[in-house]
Amino acid sequence: MQKLAHLMDSSITLPGGFRIGIDGLIGLIPGVGDAIGLLVSSYLIGKAATLGASRLVLVRMIGNVLLETALGSIPVLGDVFDFVFKANNRNMKLLLDHQDDARLTKNRSIGWMIVFMTLLLGICALLLGLLWLVVSAVFRILF
Repeated sequence: MQKLAHLMDSSITLPGGFRIGIDGLIGLIPGVGDAIGLLVSSYLIGKAATLGASRLVLVRMIGNVLLETALGSIPVLGDVFDFVFKANNRNMKLLLDHQDDARLTKNRSIGWMIVFMTLLLGICALLLGLLWLVVSAVFRILF
């Protein structure tokens, strides 16, 4: 699993020492690139589940992959994000940390979930507010 995560996220060394993986390169393919990366990442999460990762750790791993996939699908900026975020390496570190100290990883994951859910709710509120403004403006123009 670690070898696959390394291949996907940090197997290629660029001048200056920055490491990228084939996930970022595959993500450059419009339409299917991010889907392929999502499939490989999902496989790694499935293997983590069979190794006994807790539900909370699995949810955090899924969040890492969904974040990378969602933001990675944005043209150009998302491709840069793919090269930098490295969800598979993060998930392997999470799994290893969980195996070393499950309680500490659980507490950190709870904190991460609180922050993630707060951000997600904030983004949803912002999008709903923007939708309300657009709909209101359209109704004012039409009626």
